[in-house]
Amino acid sequence: MGATFGRGDGAWLDCTVATSAKLTLVAAILGSSIVFVDSTVVNVALPPIQRDLGGGLAAQQWIVDAYLLTLGSLILVGGSLGDIFGEFKLFTIGVAAFGVTSVLCGAAPDSTTLIVFRGLQGVAGAMLTPASLAVITATFSGAERGAAIGTWTAWGGVGTVLGPLLGGWLIGIANWRIIFFLNVPLVVTTLAIAWRALPRAEPRAGSTRVDVVGAVLCVAGLGAIVFGFIEQPTHGWDATIAVCLAGGAAALAAFVVWEMHASHPMLELRLFTLRNFSVTNVETFAIYGGLSAWSFFLVVFLQQLGGYSPFGAGLALLPVTIVMFAFSRYVGRWSMQVGPRLFMSVGPVIAGLSVVALARLPVHLSYWADLLPPILGFSIGLALTVAPLTTTVLSDAGRGDAGIASAVNNAVARVAGLIAIAVIGLAASRGGRLSAGGFHAAMAITGALIVAGGVIGAVGIRNPAAAPEHV
Repeated sequence: MGATFGRGDGAWLDCTVATSAKLTLVAAILGSSIVFVDSTVVNVALPPIQRDLGGGLAAQQWIVDAYLLTLGSLILVGGSLGDIFGEFKLFTIGVAAFGVTSVLCGAAPDSTTLIVFRGLQGVAGAMLTPASLAVITATFSGAERGAAIGTWTAWGGVGTVLGPLLGGWLIGIANWRIIFFLNVPLVVTTLAIAWRALPRAEPRAGSTRVDVVGAVLCVAGLGAIVFGFIEQPTHGWDATIAVCLAGGAAALAAFVVWEMHASHPMLELRLFTLRNFSVTNVETFAIYGGLSAWSFFLVVFLQQLGGYSPFGAGLALLPVTIVMFAFSRYVGRWSMQVGPRLFMSVGPVIAGLSVVALARLPVHLSYWADLLPPILGFSIGLALTVAPLTTTVLSDAGRGDAGIASAVNNAVARVAGLIAIAVIGLAASRGGRLSAGGFHAAMAITGALIVAGGVIGAVGIRNPAAAPEHV
């Protein structure tokens, strides 16, 4: 009887562990998805926000980039805090803070206030995003980790491209403020699952400091450079713009020097001695910069020049969601079995060439003939790329550095979007507004950037001798 009970008890424990792992994955996906959704859901709301609160293309860029600025520059701090205090604690605090700042965004009375609250929302996202991927890395191993990361990546990609569709529909039945208020029930659900399922990881011994100086230098450097590029069409190349760009570059250089000598750096430069880690992050910069610019300028073009409603603009991007959801999990598993190089080379080239095709998109366009084919090509290329890219950067760093490795890669992705929207905006802006010619130039530059990412992957990535079972 005792032996039978023991076998039954073991089976029950196995079932409990499996259920806990699945719930952990669900919580991680929900938490990170609200961050990814909010990076793009605002795109379809920009014209309605402009009509309600005022501001031209520069204000629209800042509403997006204020969020990406704090998210990208502080996500490294978030990764360090997760390693210091434990991913569970940081994840739950970040999710709760994201809910509060979402409410503040939804209640903003003017564009300046909205930009400030978007920055605070990015701070919350910087806490929870690296922690969400770190708990997956701690929960799964081997091929199952590749599949789990593929699933996480798929839903993140789905969230990124589903944002415009969901936002457009909500704006159609209410107004732009609802896209922020909708985060509240998602936050409550995520917290409830997290408290039940997420592992309570022990803080890393011996790490008790936060790199405040590094964080300040990073935010100041990126902020000054982005300000310079966004405001250049308004001010021209005057002294203010020159000082911002030069000062930002100097601050980022000081950041690198500081990180090389800091006793507790927020950016572990030693990770960049790992070949695949370094190459993957360079490729991430190119691909995610292109992805952010593609989504931003395409959605604005469809509404302001193509005559699309917010919902119609979001619906136009629905194929990306379907393809990412259908294939990312399998691509993540395959890349763990055969190696990531092929996926990270071919995928970006397919995606980038598809974006280049949009450089000839007419204002009076046919969705089926003009827009759908390049969107499908972009979707396939993106699905082939994203999961292997994420798996590779974590596999090369190893489990002990999962938190900071995740933070570095996420930071690179967000900073890439931040800079790409600002810099490519120079080519897209005509008198403070997006023109057809400006959009075409933006797509050509964006496509070339993504293709460059594929070339970087082809030249630089090395497949491991065998897929690692424990990393």
